Amino acid sequence: MAAMSRPVEFAAETPYAALRYPAFRQLIAAIFLLHLALLAQEVALAYELYLLTRDPLTLGLIGLAEAVPFIALALVGGHLADRREKRTLLLASLAVIAAASLILLWLALDSVRAQLTQTGLLLGNYATIALIGLARGIYAPAASSLKSFLVPRELFANASTWSSAGWQGGAILGPVAGGFLYAGFGLEGTLVATFLLIACTALLIAGIPRQGVPPAMTESPVSLKESLQEGMAFVRRTPIILYSISLDLFSVLFGGVVAILPVFVEDVLKLGPTELGVLRAAPAIGAMLTILACAYLPPTRELWRNLLLAVAGFGVATLVFAVSPWFWLSAAALFFTGAFDAVSVVIRGTILQVFTPDHLRGRVQSVNSVFLSCSNELGAFESGLAARLMGAVPSVLFGGAMTLAIVGGVAARSGQLLRIKIGERDDPQTTLTG
Repeated sequence: MAAMSRPVEFAAETPYAALRYPAFRQLIAAIFLLHLALLAQEVALAYELYLLTRDPLTLGLIGLAEAVPFIALALVGGHLADRREKRTLLLASLAVIAAASLILLWLALDSVRAQLTQTGLLLGNYATIALIGLARGIYAPAASSLKSFLVPRELFANASTWSSAGWQGGAILGPVAGGFLYAGFGLEGTLVATFLLIACTALLIAGIPRQGVPPAMTESPVSLKESLQEGMAFVRRTPIILYSISLDLFSVLFGGVVAILPVFVEDVLKLGPTELGVLRAAPAIGAMLTILACAYLPPTRELWRNLLLAVAGFGVATLVFAVSPWFWLSAAALFFTGAFDAVSVVIRGTILQVFTPDHLRGRVQSVNSVFLSCSNELGAFESGLAARLMGAVPSVLFGGAMTLAIVGGVAARSGQLLRIKIGERDDPQTTLTG
């Protein structure tokens, strides 16, 4: 396999070093607000549709409706992120997401729902969610690659920690806000609030200075096909990137339980929407606290060992959640799934920033986005389908066991990656075969 690029020697900086850059702070705030808005919207909509149908597959189809268009467009989004001005791409994507939120609000009106059959209402919501998936296919690689241009290279690990913190902050407040807004104001009130948050996100992005296109992209024009092949080839021949995003793909695909939380809340724990919001937020609370700890104690020196341990811990916590009969134990198990996942998020984010050259950032991030979407949105569909076929508890037990099996399989194939330490002066070589 080809040699990896040389890791940088990180300067001794404070845990808040990346936050010294105003444009980076604006991007982190935008990441926080958008994730908060979309998750509040998702929680409220998922609960409403489950109450309407009482079918866990309905929840899985929400994830599938967003994942398919996202995956279809994400690689093209990476190509555009490398060749177009990123702020413009972000603003265009946010305009589409805002329009989709208004459509969801329209579909939630009593006067509109009275004229639609249940099937028509479901199809309308799924089609609108698919529109959000298309917009995210452009937004995700542009946002992920932009942060590498807003801070110096020696702060990439610190920037990855804080971008994860922004994402997880939205993940904490989004579900809680969705649960409480839905309980207090219904679906319509929740969707009005999320639309306003998306508008605030656009204002923050508009305030970020325009970023130029890397010279390598303007000096060597290639076709779309060649461009996409170049990005995917780089991922294939860089084992630390390939294995890290593959671990996330399969662990969350099988081990994720978030999509079917309404089933556990209603049918297993016998609770309501407020408790759903708390359970939905528990992983993000664990993640946020862990990410803040990672700013002081970065997990990236023994990064591959720590990544394997983190994903294994995620699998164990998932098994505990599956067998828990008590609300507090379920919340604690979900808290630890988020804590372990946060460690892997910080490590994967650092790997992607450190080992990817500037002219490939958009395309490599788009490949990562496809893997993430497969794990999250397709994982939501897998969770809903498995819960329908096997029952909620057996499906989560199966998922946790599969996560542990996957960690064991990857660990057996990736032993040479244990030698890589971020911050070493030597240039690590890999001879791993896929």
